[in-house]
Amino acid sequence: MLASCGLLVALIQTMVVPLLPQFPRLMSTTPSTAAWLITATLVAGAVSAPVLGRLGDMYGKRRMLLCSLVLIGLGSLLGALAPNILVLLVARVLQGVSFGVIALGMSLMRDVLPAEKIGGGVGLMSSSLGVGGAIGLPLTGVVAQFASWRWLFAGAAVVALVQILLVVRLVPESGVRTGGRFDLIGAAGIGTALVCLLLAVSKGGEWGWASPVTLGLLGAFLVIVPVWGRHELRTRAPLVDLRVTARPPVLWTNVTSVLIGFSMFATFVVATQILQAPVETGYGFGLSLIVAGVVLLPIGGAMVVFSSTSALISRTRGPRTTLVLGASVLVVGNVAFALLPGSLLLLMLAATVASIGAALAYSALPLLIMRAVPETETAAANSLNTLMRQLGTSSCTAVVAAVTTAMTLDLGGRVLPSSGAYTTIFLAGAGAAVLGTVVAALTPSPRGAGHSENAGALVTSSTP
Repeated sequence: MLASCGLLVALIQTMVVPLLPQFPRLMSTTPSTAAWLITATLVAGAVSAPVLGRLGDMYGKRRMLLCSLVLIGLGSLLGALAPNILVLLVARVLQGVSFGVIALGMSLMRDVLPAEKIGGGVGLMSSSLGVGGAIGLPLTGVVAQFASWRWLFAGAAVVALVQILLVVRLVPESGVRTGGRFDLIGAAGIGTALVCLLLAVSKGGEWGWASPVTLGLLGAFLVIVPVWGRHELRTRAPLVDLRVTARPPVLWTNVTSVLIGFSMFATFVVATQILQAPVETGYGFGLSLIVAGVVLLPIGGAMVVFSSTSALISRTRGPRTTLVLGASVLVVGNVAFALLPGSLLLLMLAATVASIGAALAYSALPLLIMRAVPETETAAANSLNTLMRQLGTSSCTAVVAAVTTAMTLDLGGRVLPSSGAYTTIFLAGAGAAVLGTVVAALTPSPRGAGHSENAGALVTSSTP
């Protein structure tokens, strides 16, 4: 039940992407305003994830999961009925709380599942994001082609309602609580810092990287973070326990998460663009959105299969071994994409290899975090790790936009990214995966009193 929530999260993240070119006409707005339908969800999710994680540790993870699903359902319903772009943007902000659902679900698994089931459950929940993303793109294409876009939001509202009912019926609440008072100042500080950073990263290409707005946002981020950090260190019950976060196993796992998020997103997003690019470019296949989505369906299947494999490897060899293996496979997938295979079969193979690497790595990351933090802080720590992965994907989006804008070709009056642009992006993804492999291999294993009996049972042998 918890893993199925990942399908809804993936649907929400992908549902407006294929429709962005149509929203200016559908909602009588400008393309730059329509682009905020993605940015608003990204920023709202980044801000809400650590807040929901901390509230889950304090007041109950199941309770916060239900609150998140209620907000997602309300946002989806509002989107289906939205009369204008402003209301639709508000709906997307409400849907942004979906970013916290995955971390809450994984942390809840640690508290309520038998120890031997935690690794498989976490792996399945991680893979559900890939499955949902693989299904979401062709589903969105079909709905956009044959029905109103409003049915996408209505469908998400129905799914959210069903999941609320099933969570109430099937999922027990965790008995692990931290208690204490919520750190409102810390929440405001990290929220403001993340808004500044993500707006600069996601909009820098459009506004100009040297523009006053972009530089001002980055400058504000650099000023706010140390002030926020000083407050967190002095607070008895901080939103983010920086002393725990600074432990090498936690710190370097989060750094690896940023790199893995960057590498994974390069293959998943750019593959769709290559499949839909005209054949005349020399690298494209000229497929429609629906057909391109169908071609990439094996990604979802591979992620499901290898989530079980990931749990087995983590149980026998340790999650760090799984992470190193997954990052190494991601290197292979990105390098294969960088060669821009002219065969559709070879491209599908490269995409499948990359998805296997992502499944292994993404399944291992939360296990490493849960082994390194106290049981009372798993939701907050997992939420922060989810945020790190999101920072990686956001950075990748900015790099993709910058490179594809700088390296172009003219095709009958149409300006399209050149083959060199995509090769550069995939090589950058491979480089990020190589660096992630090295960092993961050198990250020390967690030691000390931070582990509960359950946390230690996540892996049956010591991590090499």
